[in-house]
Amino acid sequence: MNNKMIARILGNILLVEAALLVVPLAVSTLCREPAQPFLIPIALLLVCGTLLSRAAPQSRALYAREGLVIVALAWVVVSLFGALPFYLSHSMPTFADCFFETVSGLSTTGASVLPEVEHLGRGILFWRSFTHWIGGMGVLVFVMAILPMSDGHGMHLLRAEVPGPVVGKLVSRLGDTAKILYGLYFILTFAEIGFLLAGGMPLFDACINAFGTAGTGGLSCRNLSVAAYQNPYFEMVIAVFMLLFGVNFNLYYFLLIGKVRDVLRSEELRVYLIIIGAATLTIAWNISHLYQTFSSALRLSFFQVASLMTTTGYSTADFNEWPTYAKAVLMLLGFCGACAGSTSGGIKLSRVIILCKSAVGDMRQMMHPNAVVPVRIEGRPLNAKVLRSAHVFFTVYILMIAAATLLVSLDGFDILSTFTAVIACMNNTGPGLGMVGPAGNFSAFSSASKYVLSFVMLAGRLELFPMLLLFPSLWRRRSLHH
Repeated sequence: MNNKMIARILGNILLVEAALLVVPLAVSTLCREPAQPFLIPIALLLVCGTLLSRAAPQSRALYAREGLVIVALAWVVVSLFGALPFYLSHSMPTFADCFFETVSGLSTTGASVLPEVEHLGRGILFWRSFTHWIGGMGVLVFVMAILPMSDGHGMHLLRAEVPGPVVGKLVSRLGDTAKILYGLYFILTFAEIGFLLAGGMPLFDACINAFGTAGTGGLSCRNLSVAAYQNPYFEMVIAVFMLLFGVNFNLYYFLLIGKVRDVLRSEELRVYLIIIGAATLTIAWNISHLYQTFSSALRLSFFQVASLMTTTGYSTADFNEWPTYAKAVLMLLGFCGACAGSTSGGIKLSRVIILCKSAVGDMRQMMHPNAVVPVRIEGRPLNAKVLRSAHVFFTVYILMIAAATLLVSLDGFDILSTFTAVIACMNNTGPGLGMVGPAGNFSAFSSASKYVLSFVMLAGRLELFPMLLLFPSLWRRRSLHH
């Protein structure tokens, strides 16, 4: 294990976090709010980051195991320091609450322990949502975009952090790939801010909602989320951009370089659009009796489908009060998630497609034992490694949900609230059902459960394995391979 190289990269990450905290510090200063909650963490980050970044490794090579460890440690450490502004500003009663809220922001989950948010200072509110924007594309991707990665081994960091079964470089240089991804991220974020401002939304609110949409996180500066504005234009703008951020960012790059056929050939994108259309129409039909007009039901259905499908978690209605069918569909959408290579959570549609096609192929093989039934995506057969990876991921996913549900159930709450709280955190969706529905929050859980749910949120965001590999029992010498 290249410990000095790990320390050096973690040090650089802490220095980047110190720079990022300057933004909410500026917001607090402009709003004449106390600066201490940000100045103290910035000072600590500068000291710790400088000490770690001075590590002088004999080799700068990074392999898969170092990549996984760096990604997991980076997200944990960034979350710990990111919780300090909440703790020092006394925004929440315990450090467990502050850590949970920070992890929820960085992992783009959008689950909250706060029953009221509008009493918070603007600097704290800005940091709370800015964590969405930072975590949406990824902490390490951001670092790779601004700092050079040597020896070409930074690809292990990208694979460990970017969601999806297959991750590759868009261009030959990894740093350029990171710059392209963040360039697209910037463009879409500022486009949304522009559309919201054009509709009359205040600049502060427009930034907060854009950060939540870009990271598909959903933390809002209003207690009633997007419903507080009572504005169909804002709802449609946010819904459309939620869906845009749920698309694989590689497809936007292909559009920019004129590879339109590659975009149209995307099977995952077609399935994504079909599911959105079908879910919107069927839920609108199911809830139409609750509203005066079908158009109102359709609008609310479209927004919630976009929100849950992309695991954003914004709400314009308390879907906890909707019929069982509507709630079941929304929970399943959050479980599936949007496209791989997007900022959304969940299993990812690409994996769902692979698992479904693999199951059909296995059934055909049972009927025709001598037949060769390859699993094809976009006309190309998948190799055995990708298939095995999808099956292993799904198995571990279910096992982790089961284990976390057992641990959280020790708090003694009803099974619906307990189970959907774990599901919402694992899928980075935010709201669940019962007491953690759109009108509820996670404050009632014990500190121990909040740490469990925080781990689950990070595991869901990092696709399980980086967080699991922090456990020493998985690092026995005989199981280590580059």
